Amino acid sequence: MLKTMTIFRSALAVLAVTVQLQAGGFWLISGNPEASADAKSKQAVVTVKAVGCHQPETATIVGTAIGVVNGQRKVVPLKLEPTSTPGMYLVTKQWPAEGKWVLSFEGKYGEAKTSLMLTAGPGGVDRTHQKQAIGAPNKDQIEALLAN
Repeated sequence: MLKTMTIFRSALAVLAVTVQLQAGGFWLISGNPEASADAKSKQAVVTVKAVGCHQPETATIVGTAIGVVNGQRKVVPLKLEPTSTPGMYLVTKQWPAEGKWVLSFEGKYGEAKTSLMLTAGPGGVDRTHQKQAIGAPNKDQIEALLAN
């Protein structure tokens, strides 16, 4: 039953993104910094790009690292540096090496909002298990990512 619910939720998430894509939606995607000369030269750990809207380069993106270090909650505002690719930003490691972290990004384009969440820890940033959502970052998803 739990597996069926997980598959159902995943299908709903894919459907939501698909609808947004077909409607000329707006979302954030993460990228491998090794694929960008700008990001690679500045030792970025991840890139974040606004895509889908008519002018993604005009979107506003803010990032926050939310973590737990020795049982204490920590919040670190992230500096996103623009790259030579319009709408793409690089993120360097700005949070402590200890603990488990969620990198939370919120994008705004006009009235549209979208979010992207990635986990990070001593092994680096995990782009393979990222979470995307329409709207502001979901606190429940952030807590779930920190708990795993």
